[in-house]
Amino acid sequence: MQDLHSVVEKTVTQLGYELVDFETANRGKLLRVFIDKLAPKDIKDSVNIDDCVLVSNQLGNVLTVELDIDYDRLEVSSAGLDRVLRKENDFIRFAGERVQIKLRVGIKDDGPKATPTTLPRKTFLGILQGVEEGKVKIECDGWNYSLSLDNIDKARLSPVFD
Repeated sequence: MQDLHSVVEKTVTQLGYELVDFETANRGKLLRVFIDKLAPKDIKDSVNIDDCVLVSNQLGNVLTVELDIDYDRLEVSSAGLDRVLRKENDFIRFAGERVQIKLRVGIKDDGPKATPTTLPRKTFLGILQGVEEGKVKIECDGWNYSLSLDNIDKARLSPVFD
């Protein structure tokens, strides 16, 4: 049997959506799927309830009928305004947006507020500048940082509401 994650990702992609995140809970009895549109027309073209119903129905059929996966509940929802960023393409797509990034291992902070006794920095909140040679570029506190994709523990959009 195929890996559950890859089956979910394949099904979601065939329907024209991107699998942003996939979680299981309660010993695999609860499946949570977070989706986004693969090719949104503009910033306002976001996932709606009809999109979630379509993906939920299709996934339900695939998991129950074709794969005989035993689960109690399937939740399909939009990735949200504060969606997670996992893949290199996510960091490219959302360049110019405000993001929050947490590193696995802190790096030496050489920013303008750093002192000789400053501890290694693990969290960054700033404007995403894109990706170059496997490094995520972020402008934070008036300083540009290069963060290795391999060292990023968590990253998500951090929208500002005026």
